Amino acid sequence: MRIVVFGSTGATGRQVVAQALDAGHEVTAFLRDPAKAPPARDGLTIAVGQVTSDQAAVTAAVTGADAVVSALGVERSLRGLRSPGVMAAAAPRIVRAMQDAEVGRLVWLSGLGVGDTMAEVPPLPRLSYRVLRRVYADKAAGEQVLRRSPLDWTLVYPVMLTNRARTGRYRHGEHLELRGVPTVPRADVADFMLGRLTAGDYLRKIAVIAG
Repeated sequence: MRIVVFGSTGATGRQVVAQALDAGHEVTAFLRDPAKAPPARDGLTIAVGQVTSDQAAVTAAVTGADAVVSALGVERSLRGLRSPGVMAAAAPRIVRAMQDAEVGRLVWLSGLGVGDTMAEVPPLPRLSYRVLRRVYADKAAGEQVLRRSPLDWTLVYPVMLTNRARTGRYRHGEHLELRGVPTVPRADVADFMLGRLTAGDYLRKIAVIAG
């Protein structure tokens, strides 16, 4: 497949790019800073632009693709936590680009606790999520744009992410029974997201994923 990856320089996005290339897909990694581009590999194309404002660049990157994966996130800084807005600004750009380019399939990384999925979060980690309320509100705003679109989206809600190696053993479903402080490796989340492109399931549905 020809896959465009937004958020390709983040910890999860790098996993998506690497695993997609390992699987033989052609990947366009969309990024803001060329200095942070993944190492050159066969099948990898770099597209540079600002996903929150550069509609022409986003549309050009998506044109000709079979599917889009978003692993976008906020910057890990006090400024990013206080003034998020990436998702609310990026989602309309990506949706418009996909509609203009007639690309229908989108897998979008979110986080457990966004929107209605807060009900899935166990009591202990729920307390710590209060500091992320603005970030989660921004994510929810972006996701509403996706839900209103005609795209075949899948919203992926992982529990707390870790940098452990890929296991290939994880649970997923529209609802999961969770206890304590559940975690899941980013590598497994990337594996799950890419799997949705070939499996074609969870169309216009959410998926909670946990180790």
